[in-house]
Amino acid sequence: MFLLASPCLSAAEVADKDRTSRILNTVDDLWRGESSYAVVTMQVKTEHYTRTMRMEGWSKGKEKTLFRVLEPLREKGTMTLKSENHIYTYLPKTDRTIRLTSGMMMGSWMGSHLTNDDLVKEARLEEDYDATISFEGKRDGRDIIEFTLTPRPDAPVVWGKLLLTIVADSYTPLVERYYDVDMALARTFTFTDMKMLGGRERPAVLRVVPADKPDEYTEFIYEKLELNIPVSDEMFSKSSLKLR
Repeated sequence: MFLLASPCLSAAEVADKDRTSRILNTVDDLWRGESSYAVVTMQVKTEHYTRTMRMEGWSKGKEKTLFRVLEPLREKGTMTLKSENHIYTYLPKTDRTIRLTSGMMMGSWMGSHLTNDDLVKEARLEEDYDATISFEGKRDGRDIIEFTLTPRPDAPVVWGKLLLTIVADSYTPLVERYYDVDMALARTFTFTDMKMLGGRERPAVLRVVPADKPDEYTEFIYEKLELNIPVSDEMFSKSSLKLR
């Protein structure tokens, strides 16, 4: 009986793993795909200031990203380039390109609640974490799936674990919670305001709230999104920043 049951159990485990991988890849590709172009407004609220910045961004894979500020006028043309494990900032007023040092990586990116290190260590859930379904069923009247993700030993991530909650039928993310290595909640992402973006309905508003400052937040509001478009590698070179 054991010998007969073992192949069935193995097949079920493989099916569960395949399903989990497929769902996580769908979540990962919601805003990026193989390449992307987006126009986004970033709103930041802290104890000491609020700011609004409108920008456009391009990506290719998870190793290449470029952001260019459109508004406000005093910061128009400021760019952030991520290429592999390096980040550069271009300042149009002084026509200077600065490469961020290791000591600057934990600094705030554009005054937000994300760090420069977040950009460098952007992860893909399916590649960098081992995932298990920790809950599946109805919660608050909605069918959801909740994943617990723990980093793989060689993954370039700084978190102890992630909890990801998605809508069961569409795989749309609702909440993503990040825990530090001591398993204390560090920050929470929420996804709201479904709109047609990139050819399908996606959350247009992403908000991150730090656990130690619950009255603060950074919010990204998507105005436009195009996926899987032709994007040249030359766009993500340091030498191209001054030419744009």
